[in-house]
Amino acid sequence: MKRILVSAAVTALFLAPLACDLEKTGAQLTAEHVMVGTLLATPEVEVSALALAGVDGGVSVPDGGDAIVIPAQTAALVFFGTRSGENSQPSGVTGATATLQPQGGQATALNEDGSGSYSRTNVGGSDSALTYASGATYQFIAARNGTRYVGQVDDAPVQEAITRFHPPEGFVRHASGTALSFERAAVSGGKERTLGFVTVVPLSSDGSKGEPTYSNVPTTPVEFLQLVAVPGSYREAQVTIPGSAFPQSNKTYLVIFQAVRLGGAESDNLFIGSALLAGTADVGVIRTN
Repeated sequence: MKRILVSAAVTALFLAPLACDLEKTGAQLTAEHVMVGTLLATPEVEVSALALAGVDGGVSVPDGGDAIVIPAQTAALVFFGTRSGENSQPSGVTGATATLQPQGGQATALNEDGSGSYSRTNVGGSDSALTYASGATYQFIAARNGTRYVGQVDDAPVQEAITRFHPPEGFVRHASGTALSFERAAVSGGKERTLGFVTVVPLSSDGSKGEPTYSNVPTTPVEFLQLVAVPGSYREAQVTIPGSAFPQSNKTYLVIFQAVRLGGAESDNLFIGSALLAGTADVGVIRTN
């Protein structure tokens, strides 16, 4: 699978014995169709009554101190569109059949949401057809009028455990309005560090999640395409979340850290800048004071 970032020097490659690869890459450079695809998983999270109440250990918690369990979730999303210029917002293609397929496994159909978006979600095992498997190679496929467009992510990453998220107390005490930093796990085996996406959401006393107070996850097709060209900032060993992500005192927040591997266009009829992502998360529980 090719993950080539093209520069002016690409013309020099025509002197090398890579005619087949260059032919395919050249087609991908001029391809009109573009794809953004994500397969993201979060684990089940247990939030203790102490974290929700913000009291010190050893203090009695009303109602027996039951923990709240937030179910595991796996979500797949594909945006399939056409582009008319380098910096233009792609236009969504409707009426396609979108599927997600692990190499050697069964394809899972995604539901059409409109405007070129296709998705499917498994919450707490409610949809066993959609799962995430570390180490798998995933193909994101859009088919329309008898033509298939394929993007691919190799070697879906394992969960990256963040030590800061798991103190003995089970949650992190943190001053509201101040930045929170943590170190990512060391890279081993000569592999490139995965991308790191962070989302912070407030949590109510009944376990309901509010709107995110912070996220560095791209949200538009253009932002995802820009990620392909400049991914470096997402690979830093230290991650700092701004203090504005924790605006309220005496509040519980979830910090969701997704370790994500970046893939790209596999078929020659798909634009080389297409962004395909697969990853799984570690989650920290933060209680502000």
